Amino acid sequence: MIELEGVPELVDPVMVAAFEGWNDAGDAASTAVAHLDREWKGEVFAALDAEDYYDFQVNRPTVFMEDGVRKITWPTTRLSVVRVGGDKPRDLVLVRGIEPSMRWRSFCNELLGFAHELGVELVVVLGALLGDTPHTRPVPVSGTTSDADLARRMDLEETKYEGPTGIVGILQEACTHAGVPAVSLWAAVPHYVSQPPNPKATLALLNRLEDLIDVRVPLGELPEDARAWQVGVDQLAAEDSEVAEYVQSLEEARDTAELPEASGEAIAREFERYLRRRDGSGPGQPGGHATADGGDAVPGTPYLRDNPSGRTRPPRPPKASGDDEESSEE
Repeated sequence: MIELEGVPELVDPVMVAAFEGWNDAGDAASTAVAHLDREWKGEVFAALDAEDYYDFQVNRPTVFMEDGVRKITWPTTRLSVVRVGGDKPRDLVLVRGIEPSMRWRSFCNELLGFAHELGVELVVVLGALLGDTPHTRPVPVSGTTSDADLARRMDLEETKYEGPTGIVGILQEACTHAGVPAVSLWAAVPHYVSQPPNPKATLALLNRLEDLIDVRVPLGELPEDARAWQVGVDQLAAEDSEVAEYVQSLEEARDTAELPEASGEAIAREFERYLRRRDGSGPGQPGGHATADGGDAVPGTPYLRDNPSGRTRPPRPPKASGDDEESSEE
């Protein structure tokens, strides 16, 4: 039995989780949860025992000095709670850590124990995958669930993925079997610019989370960071004709595929988000909003991946369409 002391009774709690590692391309998902924790000043109330779940030769502890005393930070998963104020206040239980090295079923059962004790009504797991998506277009974010009824009620995709999975997929299935509604939100990160950070993908995940659980997320400097990131990648891509040609081919493929998707429903959803932020009608703290499609800003740091020869080269476009790398299994 998990006993929680010092945690007040929560209001309409939602658990939002992200894990560093295989399911976190560009660190987009873990950075999104870290942003929520920082902006809403989350208070850590629990941490899982690192020795139960982590191989310290894979995820090594770190040593630091505090007031002249050497201390150790162990890799683990921590839980914090934040209260979102406004007309309709609700609480978020934030789970942030590293994909465990072992005992995944026990790991998920322990998180579900916390969810049960706290009365969590919905679990949202954030992930990011590498895909054939151009950095110049809005970041695709898919919402999936294993629950057919939940998919209909929340306008989500019912996952049909088969293949290797990570802790995001395992946790979602554990929730489903335990009768806890669970959703995965996946952001697609361009595979040719996969290094962290990717503020554009983080921003896209937070915007989608806003729509899903009806809260206003204070975005802080994320919109500006996203614009600066894109300008920096634009400039680096322009310096190499092969990169520029490859990005153009991705743009054409994306635009052709999404032409039928420019529906009235999608436009209405974006307009509703704009009105919610402009009028302050939604719960939460004020914050800016951006469509994350780039703009004028000071160029950011170089983000394109270098190959061993020292020149930036993306892989050639595939000759036939296929699944994205690290497909969105959930």
